[in-house]
Amino acid sequence: MILEYNTADDDNDPNGSPSEGCTEETSSDSNSGTMIIDATCAPQNIEFPQDINLLNQTRENLEYMIDEICFSYNLKKPRMYREVARGDYLAPAKCKRRTGKRIRKVSKKQLQYIRRDLRYIDELLAQGIELKPKQLERLIVVRKVYEQQEYMYCNNTHKVPDRIVSISQPYVRPIVRGKAKEPTEFGAKLDLSIDNGFARIEKLSFETYNESEVLIGAIEQYFKRNGYYPKRVLADKIYRTRDNTAYFKLHGIRLSGPALVRPKKDPKADKKIEYEDAVDRIEVERAFSLAKRRFGLGLLTTRLESTTESSIVLSIIAMNVDRFTGLFFVRVLLSIFQGTYVGLILDLTF
Repeated sequence: MILEYNTADDDNDPNGSPSEGCTEETSSDSNSGTMIIDATCAPQNIEFPQDINLLNQTRENLEYMIDEICFSYNLKKPRMYREVARGDYLAPAKCKRRTGKRIRKVSKKQLQYIRRDLRYIDELLAQGIELKPKQLERLIVVRKVYEQQEYMYCNNTHKVPDRIVSISQPYVRPIVRGKAKEPTEFGAKLDLSIDNGFARIEKLSFETYNESEVLIGAIEQYFKRNGYYPKRVLADKIYRTRDNTAYFKLHGIRLSGPALVRPKKDPKADKKIEYEDAVDRIEVERAFSLAKRRFGLGLLTTRLESTTESSIVLSIIAMNVDRFTGLFFVRVLLSIFQGTYVGLILDLTF
């Protein structure tokens, strides 16, 4: 698969990385081609996370779990006041305008209900009751949600490490994009590279990461595929770190964008090159748009982490197959007009 192919495997490479042992700068004459790289987010089909909604779902999951345990072991249900708890949630949930003070008041009540339900489950587990595997997984998730929400409530903050935004999909994390339309997206973050018109996933993760850390690995994978380094790399300014620029200088690769030095006195030539690089870099943005509009990357409806990753990879594969078939039919049409259609079929057959 694309991810497996692009994953660096130094253990199986007896010579190590192609850049190891290089003491002199690689000649740029042996470099060829252009690689374009950028990062995007594949949004997940989840409800926009709000603290009171997440707490209400946590409480309802615990109540349902207690009902299942009591039904399976023929036990008396403990008093949970679920109608009162739901009424406390619905009162502010239906309001068009909710103040911060009212949200904190509702969050405090829901946290108390959840703490009581967790105590009930702990008492049942102390009696020797065993949970089903799905119940145990869900219990681990709701405990973590309770701990995170209690920490944010006590510290009066909205930030917490590894924040869970969906109980049914706890692997999803908020990805800060900084876009005007959607400053924060919820889904997987991936780095996509374009080489000769075909896209490859360089990194896929549900945790946030810095895109600049992916660039050197992507260049090494390019070398493994082609046997030479690219002549130029078109990337956003976040990729232009000092470590990356030093690596590019070592291998004779030109990185798009202004250099991290004092600008020249006559910047006209550099401005022209920057403009051409910016125009060529649009190809990766076009690939993002195409994958999201036509190949399902715009909204992932899968539930499991593994199936979500598979859906993302299949979207990129489908986009590459679509481009390959388009190029093939263009070649067939050209061969028909040039009278070499029979020779083309024989070449493809044998």
